[in-house]
Amino acid sequence: MLLQNHYERAFETFLREQKIPYLAVMERHRNKTDDGKSIKNLDFVISRSGETSYLIDVKGRKFSPKGYWRSWSTHDDLLGLKEWETIFGENFCGLFVFAYQICGNKSPLPPEDLFEYKNNLYGFIGISYRDYLSEVKLLSPRWQTFSLPSDKFRKLARPFLDFVR
Repeated sequence: MLLQNHYERAFETFLREQKIPYLAVMERHRNKTDDGKSIKNLDFVISRSGETSYLIDVKGRKFSPKGYWRSWSTHDDLLGLKEWETIFGENFCGLFVFAYQICGNKSPLPPEDLFEYKNNLYGFIGISYRDYLSEVKLLSPRWQTFSLPSDKFRKLARPFLDFVR
């Protein structure tokens, strides 16, 4: 988690207000695999006894007339979640949480499910790493970014609270 990232701060405040126990991961130093490769850190871990636990990477995006349902990620994001799932084991699920800052009159969630943080509205949408990977397409070879077509993303993604309630 980056302290200056308002998307991650909004999500952390949301978790606190929803009374969802979590561990925030500081991103200053990357971990290394046994073979010395660098792993992109997670943002949050939500571990629940006897239930699926989540390894969360928050992706902050604006939900605006110039770009609804943006769901891009980087090659590093994909490799990181894969590696963390392997390290933590079968009861842990990699989860992208798209923290959409609402910048217009459309929203990914009904108004009552939006979260206000520092005079901005956010909608938190989750998609498992495995679901994301099943439909992902290369967006930019130069930047090594990937994305889901909007219709696929909307079909597979769910409000974040659906994962933890």
